[in-house]
Amino acid sequence: MSRKTPRTTPSRYANQRADYSDDVIYPILDEALFCTISYAEDNVPFSIPQSFVRIDDHIYLHASVGSHLIRTIADGRPLCISVMLADDIVVAKTAFHHSVNYRSVVVYGKAEIIEDQELKYDAFKALTEKMVPGSWDYLKPMSEKEMAKTTAVRIPLDEASAKTRQGQPSHEEDEMDLPIWTGLIPIKPLRQTPVPDEHGAKIELPEHLKG
Repeated sequence: MSRKTPRTTPSRYANQRADYSDDVIYPILDEALFCTISYAEDNVPFSIPQSFVRIDDHIYLHASVGSHLIRTIADGRPLCISVMLADDIVVAKTAFHHSVNYRSVVVYGKAEIIEDQELKYDAFKALTEKMVPGSWDYLKPMSEKEMAKTTAVRIPLDEASAKTRQGQPSHEEDEMDLPIWTGLIPIKPLRQTPVPDEHGAKIELPEHLKG
C-alpha cells in the first residue's frame, strides 16, 4: 500500500513540502516525544496527547489497562496521529509572511493490541529508552505484575506523510528596502539539568542523566 493517499496529501505545498519516505518520516517520529491521537466516539471528536515510540514500521503506545483511550482505540476504529516539531519562528517584514520552520508527520491507521509478551516488553523498553536514554538497565526490572497492568497497542505506518518547512522568510519585491529586521528565532527544546526529589537527592546522579 502506498503511503500517498488522498488523506495524506496536503492541500497546500504538496509538491514542495510533502514527503512519504522512511528517511524523512522516521527521524521526525524518533525525535518527537509526544503525539496527538485523534478519533471519534459517538460522533464526538477527541484528541489526546500521548507519549509514543517507533519500532520499525509501527508506532507503539501504552497505558494502564483501565485507560479509556487505549480501550477505545483498541476496537479498531480509524485513528489520526499527528506529530510536530517546531524549529524556528520565521520573522518577515510583514505579519502576512511570518511563518514557522517545522517538521511534521500525520499517520492514519487502526490500533492493534499487542498480545505477544516479548514484543510488549520490547515496546516498553524502547519507549523508556526514548524518554530517558540509558535508563532501562539502571532501573528496577519491570515485573510480570506491572506488565499485566499495562496495555500496549501499535499502529502501522502504511498511510503516513511528512510535511516540512525550512528556510528564511519570504519577501515581496516592494518590501526589500524597508528598514525592518527579518530572520529566524530558534525555538528548539532542550533537556536541562535533572532536578532530584527528596530520595534522588541522596544518590549521586547516574551517568546516563549527566550532560
